[in-house]
Amino acid sequence: MKWHNISIIQIGSAVKAACITTPYNKQRLLKDIIAGITVGIIAIPLSMALAIASGVAPQHGLYTAIIAGIVIALTGGSRFSISGPTAAFVVILYPVAMQYDLSGLLIATLLSGIFLILMGIIRLGRLIEYIPLPVVLGFTCGIGITIATMQIKDLFGLNIEHMPESYIGKVTAIATAFPTLQFTDLLVGISTLVILIIWPKLRLKFPGHLPAILVGVVVMLFLQQFGLSVETIGSRFSYTLPDGTIGHGIPAVLPEFILPWQSAELHWDWAVFSALVPIGLTMAMLCAIESLLCAVVLDEMTHTKHNSNSELIGQGIGNILAPFFGGISATAAIARSAANVKAGATSPLSSCFHAIVVLLALISFAPILSYLPLSAMAALLLIVAWNMSEAKRMVYILKRAPKDDIIIMLICMSLTVLFDMVIAITFGIVLASLLFMRRISRMTRLVESPLSTEETLIVRINGPLFFAAAEKIFLELYNRINGYKHIVLQWDAVPLLDAGGLNALTHFIDALPADVDLSIAELQFQPLKTLARAKLLPIENKLAFYSTLSEALTDKLNREE
Repeated sequence: MKWHNISIIQIGSAVKAACITTPYNKQRLLKDIIAGITVGIIAIPLSMALAIASGVAPQHGLYTAIIAGIVIALTGGSRFSISGPTAAFVVILYPVAMQYDLSGLLIATLLSGIFLILMGIIRLGRLIEYIPLPVVLGFTCGIGITIATMQIKDLFGLNIEHMPESYIGKVTAIATAFPTLQFTDLLVGISTLVILIIWPKLRLKFPGHLPAILVGVVVMLFLQQFGLSVETIGSRFSYTLPDGTIGHGIPAVLPEFILPWQSAELHWDWAVFSALVPIGLTMAMLCAIESLLCAVVLDEMTHTKHNSNSELIGQGIGNILAPFFGGISATAAIARSAANVKAGATSPLSSCFHAIVVLLALISFAPILSYLPLSAMAALLLIVAWNMSEAKRMVYILKRAPKDDIIIMLICMSLTVLFDMVIAITFGIVLASLLFMRRISRMTRLVESPLSTEETLIVRINGPLFFAAAEKIFLELYNRINGYKHIVLQWDAVPLLDAGGLNALTHFIDALPADVDLSIAELQFQPLKTLARAKLLPIENKLAFYSTLSEALTDKLNREE
């Protein structure tokens, strides 16, 4: 019953949230239509390019934008997000597509959707806040480098039959195949790239993706007048319709319902399924990070607040449904979502209109889309990779951030490039946590009070007493107690006492000489609660607790007299 309630709550939650403050009227509808058309124009070439980079036919990218664009918008927790295929997934999807074909990729996507829904149900949405910025920048930059490397093949028209999975293997294959460079493909790609670089400087509201691609097509048509060939979507990809018709490029048909596991491409057994489960979990983790980061960015742009757990559930529903219509893994796309906001979107309906634009392009312009040059698509993804790398923020951190953060960022970037995202993020979070604990432990110190006397040592502890700091603090304190009969500890600046700190404290108490007693004053709530739970009670002539320092000093003064 609980699962049923969660599902009903999610359906249409974003639409309702959009209309809480302002009634939905014709003006808002018009703004959403305009925003949807704008983002749809951006999404058409990007979706195809990302599908190609992921190792599948370009129409699967369009299917993803259509299905995920509608479903996630209506079920997620961020009202302005535009979901579809994104560059971050390329480094994960490409090896899966090469090894397990399209069917395996669709199953992995479905599994990721299940994991995302589970993440939302157990409320893991806020955990994104605990991933340090150097870790995020490191892996996004690493993904950008990997994507850019993968585009060199199509940009230069290199003849590489099979691209190796490892990054070193990719670089080696590209270097070996460089003598097969096709100047026609390179000229088209460079023309597209130049337009993409220059366009933002023109400060036009219309996005530069479509003009850049059109320039690439014009250059290609000019070269073809001289008998020179350029590889296109139509020359590389083909399809077979249910009636047996074979075509080239993209089929001008609606996404059809399919069962991902019923495919002749892959022989299903337990070994294959068990291999796809961790891949699905990896995809879910990346989707969660990407979509929630996007939601945070949009919150800052629109002064709104997203529901992180609802967003995870919405992303999960979208990634479960998309594979049944040939869609690959989808998540919120930061660039497209930001363009959606800048274009005037007011509700999730803008994402639905963007999906409709993609659908109309698929039905009406599929033959034309088949003429798009692959080198132009590669140039488009190079710009995406550059934007994803966030080079300016990387340079800023390299110049201004502490050395620990720089090391973490560079390690995460290197691990992402050389291995994969999961290893990079896992190692980065562990390393960042260890370095953070080291920083906090160094903040915990002892400050001797000027009120100390010949027999009474009064010390104030500044900072948390947790496992990484407590042993050092109490060892330092023990080395100071020679000659004193009374030790008074002021704990007003101790916000935390964990099991490690409690253990260090009890060892310190046990190690005190028989003629020395310990008083602890001004305990904060959490340390007091920990001591009460541990049943650490006062010990006559050995351990005492006081609410204030003055009470402790008065008691010690009376004893000395």
